[in-house]
Amino acid sequence: MIFLFVLAVGAFITVTMKTGAIQTGIGRLALRFQHSGSVLIAILMGVFALGGTTYGMWEETLGFFVLLVPLTLALGYDRMVAASIIFLGAGTGVLCSTVNPFATGVASDAAGISLGEGIGVRIVMWVVLVTMAIAYVLRYARRVRSEPSRSVVGISPTDAEDARGLIDDVPALTGRQKFVLVLFAGAFAVMIYGFIPWNDLWQEGWGKDFPLWTFGSFYFPEAAALFFVMAVVVGLIGKLGEEGTVTTIVAGAADFLGAALIIVLARGITVVMKNTYMTDTVLHWMEDAVSGTSAGVFGVITLIVNIPIAFLVPSSSGQAALVMPILAPLADFADVARSVAVTAYQSASGLVNLITPTSAVIMGGLALSKVGYDRYLKFVWPFVLVAFVVSCAFVAGAAVLS
Repeated sequence: MIFLFVLAVGAFITVTMKTGAIQTGIGRLALRFQHSGSVLIAILMGVFALGGTTYGMWEETLGFFVLLVPLTLALGYDRMVAASIIFLGAGTGVLCSTVNPFATGVASDAAGISLGEGIGVRIVMWVVLVTMAIAYVLRYARRVRSEPSRSVVGISPTDAEDARGLIDDVPALTGRQKFVLVLFAGAFAVMIYGFIPWNDLWQEGWGKDFPLWTFGSFYFPEAAALFFVMAVVVGLIGKLGEEGTVTTIVAGAADFLGAALIIVLARGITVVMKNTYMTDTVLHWMEDAVSGTSAGVFGVITLIVNIPIAFLVPSSSGQAALVMPILAPLADFADVARSVAVTAYQSASGLVNLITPTSAVIMGGLALSKVGYDRYLKFVWPFVLVAFVVSCAFVAGAAVLS
């Protein structure tokens, strides 16, 4: 059912993007705060980070570079600020995925646990790292604005003048698009509420005296149906018409077919490894390697082991389906909650996602921003290093407390 779920989410996101609601919404938000640069940067990064942590917003960000580059130039910043708003906003959100179906969802399913397990740690981690990312970008942006010579990419004298005309072309947000944005947020809110194991959480303490209404059995099959239905609803409300809605749903599902197939192939590899006892061999070797280590050390080692794998397997969904059948039982051997292994995997994947040159988003976004990859690495490596240390601390702490 994960295969169908991925296609459903892809169809829903594509239909919503087709209405122009998401692009226009962020564009109007940017214009609303164009005279408050710091506030604008913080809000935009927060929006991108929410998208990253909830539905894995990453490839979808490519459409925003054309808007944010002229906006940041007009505000007196440089092109790196525009790129970093998106990369460190959405990227940090993906790194701290709370209910991201393409990372946490696939990993949790492969680990045999609920998506809600470990969500508390991931939420706190998201708040901390997103706050750090915003502070990092703001510090650089203020420095560039006060001393343009300190820009790592340089600022052309004609940049701001050329940018102003592009910003004025952002259309107004229509009533239909506002309603579409409400439905878009509502669909993911329903998914989040459905995935969290409220009955298990609510039975503790005073909650057992106050029964909580839930959806009952709600997992990938129900979520897939939700997004397919909402894709149709959004398409009709967005006036795409019956033919346009169906065509866009098919196109959206097709765009995500690659990711879905990677998950299936990774699961196939897992089955082969299990039937040929390769998984048992790897588990035995890794069990010996981590035997005697403390829970905290195990968590950090798990994160570090996933970093090279993330380079070799650029798909976060594919990596989750590939490594979790091994890491989850290994967590049992180490007497650590399986949710810790999930958090370690997604942290490593998210960290690599910020810098890997094989990412279409990184290289495409830099090309659209006209920022060199070497300049970007010079800018981002201090943040990635600090984020790595903080991620290790969270994973180690979660392992000790599990």
